[in-house]
Amino acid sequence: MLDIQRIRQETDAVKRGLKNTGAATTIIDEILSLDHQRRELQHQGDSQRAEMNTAAKNIGKQKDPDQRAALIASVKDLKAQIKANEAALPEVENRLAELMLTVPNIPLEEVPVGADDSANQVVEIKGQPPTFDFTPKPHWELMSDLGIIDFERGQKISGSRFYVLRGDGARLQRALISWMLDVHTKEHGYEEIYPPCIVRSDCLVGTGNLPKFGENLYRDAEDDLWLIPTGEVPVTNLYRDEIIPAADLPIRHVAYTPCFRREKMSHGKETRGIKRGHQFDKVEMVQFVHPDQGRAAIDELTGHAMRILDALGLHYRSVKMCTGDLSFVSCLKFDLESWAPGVDDWLEVSSCSLFGDFQARRAKIRFKDEAGKNRFVTTLNGSGLALPRVVISIIESYQQADGTVTVPEVLHPYLGGQDRIQKR
Repeated sequence: MLDIQRIRQETDAVKRGLKNTGAATTIIDEILSLDHQRRELQHQGDSQRAEMNTAAKNIGKQKDPDQRAALIASVKDLKAQIKANEAALPEVENRLAELMLTVPNIPLEEVPVGADDSANQVVEIKGQPPTFDFTPKPHWELMSDLGIIDFERGQKISGSRFYVLRGDGARLQRALISWMLDVHTKEHGYEEIYPPCIVRSDCLVGTGNLPKFGENLYRDAEDDLWLIPTGEVPVTNLYRDEIIPAADLPIRHVAYTPCFRREKMSHGKETRGIKRGHQFDKVEMVQFVHPDQGRAAIDELTGHAMRILDALGLHYRSVKMCTGDLSFVSCLKFDLESWAPGVDDWLEVSSCSLFGDFQARRAKIRFKDEAGKNRFVTTLNGSGLALPRVVISIIESYQQADGTVTVPEVLHPYLGGQDRIQKR
């Protein structure tokens, strides 16, 4: 959520930022109008209460019956006015709060301006693309031939866009999760968290998933509980409605969670295999930092995700997202895309996002600064990394002519020394 003072004081800049994201700017005028109404009602109420208190004190002092009656009448009239103001104020405040939750974050000045992903900027390309003396297969063929995935039984159990990993497919995914958690905790300084995967609606409001994206989430309507779309949601909300001691910053957490999203897809290239599904696993990094450290922290966090890809020996690129391709909550975002030769495509395996105080305002996460003033923290997060797309890149990049798949060396200890996946 944006700071209302920023909207008041930097109206033109806020409108320009919204326009660059493709969002409507007229909402800012409505917000300012409601903000003015709220402050007027508050000012009128304060003035009327002061006037009523003065009149009430003078009633006892007034000896003249007519003037005393006039004072009593004025107090009665002021009480009615105050009651009317108090009735009108919540409606204005509620409408203002609703609108504030629908305004996206404002991009930093460094974010490339563009309407869609065609304006995204490739920052860096790392690793060598795999070469083959045969035509590489897509992962769905390789995994099916190896017997490590079962699409039919996944659909039988849960419907379209679900699958079952079997044998070495399940072991590879588990090995990746364990290894990534170990790297982030032992080498990058994160504390591991295992959070609930079902959250209250307040948590999704805090991270910016509600109210805008409710149709993409799975919900238990009876208890108003939601399946998480990402580990960012429960981990960020660990500190909702709290004031964090400044000495505790920065806080770095990493969590493995399953994630659940209503992926709305048409038939075609995007729907083949396991690239998009309603349930997937992810290792998520979340940081809470001092506002002065946010810009440096996003580079650090992105670097942590990149080192995972480096260690896996995958060919990948870092992409700075343009204004029209930012998420609702981000003010700066870098995507890491791993190359998948079987599908001949770059796959997003991590989105590393800086939010400024946008989420912290919604979730009321603050710290006490050196002057003793409560301020909002800066939050940021990124996948480190997201499955199953990492599995896709490994399976397709490490495939061999005989249909087997070699395993990246860093995963050998997590697979009991196994260095190859082959049909059993």
